[in-house]
Amino acid sequence: MNTQLCDQASSLRGDVVSVRSASNGVAVIEMHDEAGKNTFTEELTTELAAAFERVGSDEQLRAVVLTGYGPYFCSGGTLGALLDIQDGQNTFLGAGEGPGIYTMPLTCPIPVVAAMQGHAIGGGFSLGLFADVVVLAREAVYSASFMKYGFTPGFGSTLIFPEKLGLPLAEELLLGARTYRGAELASRGVPFEVAPRGEVLDRALVMAERLADKPRRSLITLKAHLVRHLLEQLPHCTELELAMHEITIHEPEVRERLISRYSA
Repeated sequence: MNTQLCDQASSLRGDVVSVRSASNGVAVIEMHDEAGKNTFTEELTTELAAAFERVGSDEQLRAVVLTGYGPYFCSGGTLGALLDIQDGQNTFLGAGEGPGIYTMPLTCPIPVVAAMQGHAIGGGFSLGLFADVVVLAREAVYSASFMKYGFTPGFGSTLIFPEKLGLPLAEELLLGARTYRGAELASRGVPFEVAPRGEVLDRALVMAERLADKPRRSLITLKAHLVRHLLEQLPHCTELELAMHEITIHEPEVRERLISRYSA
């Protein structure tokens, strides 16, 4: 990882993840792995962890915006990692993609606004939903793609999708695994702002600036209270997701589907 510290205490620039100060009390974490389309490569997850550690420990920050680049927010697990899990060489917890990666917005002490300006697939969609506030793009594609490949969801999806979207829509997304444009999700009543792609980051920054107007200690205290139930449920949820994987992910059909249908 080539990480360059900038002049601001809260700023850094890595090869695929950067942090910059946006305004008083607000930082922006940008994932920009164009070669990997913001999949959970080792490089991206390592740099993302460093970014969240930096913003979470910076006493000058009160809110953070998480965003992607161009047409991609985050594309989830890599094909190689998924194939390793399928043939038993790894698990979601051991592939650099377990709790601590997709849940970073949840465990970050200050509020996180996910500016999901681009496509969010599988664990990448979960990553965004674990934020405190979410802004979607009308043109972007959102999908809980797990069942498309024939295995049950991971990345805490069975917890965070019902929590943020409501059970009926979450079941449709998780069971059906089809893609939805942001505009369609808006028509289905998702409880998030859905804006044209070019406006998503600006709207997220406005929301973050409103949050940053509040005292840092009060923001941290209230967020900890609001997400406590998720943090308490997540270990058991992850355990159940791994148990379902043991039943579903090692089927030969899953490998065939991954090879023929994976497109990130």
